[in-house]
Amino acid sequence: MIVRYKNFLALIPARGGSKSVPRKNIKQFLGKPLIAWTIEVARASGVFGRVISSTEDEEIAEIAKAYGAEMPFRRPGELAEDTTPTAPVVRHAIEWLRDREGWTPECVMILEPTSPARRAFHIREAADLLVQTDADSVASVSELPHHYNPEKVLRLGTDGVLTGLAGVHAKDMIHRRQDLPKYFAFNGLIFACKVDVLFSEPPTMWGEKVFGYVADQKYNLDIDTAEEWRIAEVRMEEILREEKAG
Repeated sequence: MIVRYKNFLALIPARGGSKSVPRKNIKQFLGKPLIAWTIEVARASGVFGRVISSTEDEEIAEIAKAYGAEMPFRRPGELAEDTTPTAPVVRHAIEWLRDREGWTPECVMILEPTSPARRAFHIREAADLLVQTDADSVASVSELPHHYNPEKVLRLGTDGVLTGLAGVHAKDMIHRRQDLPKYFAFNGLIFACKVDVLFSEPPTMWGEKVFGYVADQKYNLDIDTAEEWRIAEVRMEEILREEKAG
């Protein structure tokens, strides 16, 4: 396979201590471990010089390696807590590769296993956006459904009176869906940045110029609970059927 960007790293964070869905990163999702979906699509995209998973958990490491991820290191336990931010985890990976292997990527894309519906074209398009523009960071977003649009949000006063945000009278609100401005929200499919951004203090993945990569809402599967798991499997089956049908 021809690699599009040899100095681009895919990093798949997968700690073992999930509480909402125990061991969710390796729980079976439509017949294979959840993390496998992310590893396979990252490799199939043809974007990355390397696809690596960061975990402190030996079982996760073995499964990730079996599905094609590199596992050159184990994440320190202090970077695998419930409250650990993502940026220090990514920076640890970059520093380990630099110090132990003499390899420093120019860009890194963080791919969370809990978003199994991302497809290879999402990765390619988001990578191109980061590499071929002056973006420092790229985050995937989806357009908010019209009923979640801030222009439609209501406040209910203690006196029972409805107003829009900032006290806008109901008659002055935008009521036609076609007239609403577009708003977006992060969907968790992709986050990528130039590696230099990570070496600020404290480390961050947010550069000065953050570009949005827009993905269709149907791919927005972010699994955090058992109920979301069941819904995600149904929706993923629909996506796979659509792809098979062409």
